Amino acid sequence: METDRTTKGAADGLKASAFRSIIKAAHLRSIHMKDEKQNWLDWAVELQSLAQSALYYCKDKYDIERFERIREISAEMISQQADMPFEKAKDLFCCEVGYQTPKMDCRAAIIEGDKILLVQENDGRWSMPGGWVDVDLSVKENTIKEVKEEAGLDVTANQVIAIQDREKHNQPRYAYKICKVIILCTVIGGHFEKNLETVDSGYFSMDELPPLAEDKNTKEQIAMCFEAAGAEHWKTQFD
Repeated sequence: METDRTTKGAADGLKASAFRSIIKAAHLRSIHMKDEKQNWLDWAVELQSLAQSALYYCKDKYDIERFERIREISAEMISQQADMPFEKAKDLFCCEVGYQTPKMDCRAAIIEGDKILLVQENDGRWSMPGGWVDVDLSVKENTIKEVKEEAGLDVTANQVIAIQDREKHNQPRYAYKICKVIILCTVIGGHFEKNLETVDSGYFSMDELPPLAEDKNTKEQIAMCFEAAGAEHWKTQFD
């Protein structure tokens, strides 16, 4: 069971990574376009979401055929803008069933004095430990798991700092909604070990931050974590 879960997690991670590459490519291509011409992503996302929900609930075979075509159109829009093969875009963009809801991403804020723990990813950038929330874990359980996997540390998850709509705070935009939950944690043991996802870890002050993986955490989000850690009565931020 654990092997199956690990294999599935690795496959999901590769799929998510590939899809991030697609959306990043599309973002780079459209960066010089006027704002009103960047609505293609909103349209593609909405068409895909409507078609996915309709396919789940619809019973009429003719309507099913129409909604399948609408879903294909949304994938064609992504494919054209990202300059990716249609079948690849369709596999990544139209791979779920049922009513579409946001994915969940958790990030652990581990602060010691005036420094915060960051892990270095394989591309050289740094982020707070975290990742997708597994379907069989709570946000708290998943945060603890991610810290152990990426930083080698045992922690307690103590407080929700913020619940954010990712696209309001991080770029580039993805073709699916993400709810980002940032958790204040305390280290109770462990030590860093190099792994498949991270190559190093370290504590950094606000004025010594390394190059950040800003698609996962920004300087502003890290500053918020410092503020929360120093507050006597922190009020969870959400939007």
